Amino acid sequence: MPYLSKISLNPRRRAAVSLLSNPHRLHAAVLSGLAVQPVTERVLWRLENNRPHQAEVLVLTESRPSWAHLVEDAGWPGADGGDPLIADYTPLLDRLAYGREFGFRLTANPVHNVLAPARPSEHQAARLSEGADKGSRPRGFRVAHRTVAQQVGWLLQRCERHGFTIPDADVTPPAPGLCEPAADDRKPSPGPAVAVVGRDILRFSKRKGGPRVTLSTATFEGRLRVTDPDALRAGLLGGIGPAKGYGQGLLTLAPLRTTEDETHG
Repeated sequence: MPYLSKISLNPRRRAAVSLLSNPHRLHAAVLSGLAVQPVTERVLWRLENNRPHQAEVLVLTESRPSWAHLVEDAGWPGADGGDPLIADYTPLLDRLAYGREFGFRLTANPVHNVLAPARPSEHQAARLSEGADKGSRPRGFRVAHRTVAQQVGWLLQRCERHGFTIPDADVTPPAPGLCEPAADDRKPSPGPAVAVVGRDILRFSKRKGGPRVTLSTATFEGRLRVTDPDALRAGLLGGIGPAKGYGQGLLTLAPLRTTEDETHG
């Protein structure tokens, strides 16, 4: 049975600062919340630090976890709102149906493979030189997509395999008294209902003195429509894209607010 957890961290505590500054350390802390060690199940997580003086970690696990160690060392032990939330994920998975729409959020590492980077890093240059010396064909390199357009394109290319589409964004109707354009007037499409709401470059080392890891990340928010419930369940449980151990790939869904909800909300 899968579980989705939300753990609040206190970014002013020394242990939290250490975890928040290094995805490798935070990943290890997340894995230590599972009883069966070494961990063999798929674990997805995502750091949400868009609220002042607070950071939250969302974690999706296959077994029920315990986050007492994270709360005690880096959270808000004993404080109102400091207890982690752990929810059964099955009801959401059961609600997936063809044609149903959800709001979504995803932080991912949009990359593509190239044989030779235009500006190779020191490590990439060494691999290219080693391959040339041996006369072997290079395996290729993962290179980050840098622009918003490239990152959105990366996501759109993966929708079908993960069981959803991103419909066009809704067009705001004209204000009362303004005329609609004539039927034969061509209007540009508003585009897909997704936006990149955050971008970052993470730089960290797995161990002291070790090589630096660099990840380019993008956070997407938007609206999706289910086309294959089984494929979408697999995407929710298995993640989207690479670098899942570093907090990338966790897709989360939320019910859409209707016009009636907004009127009475």
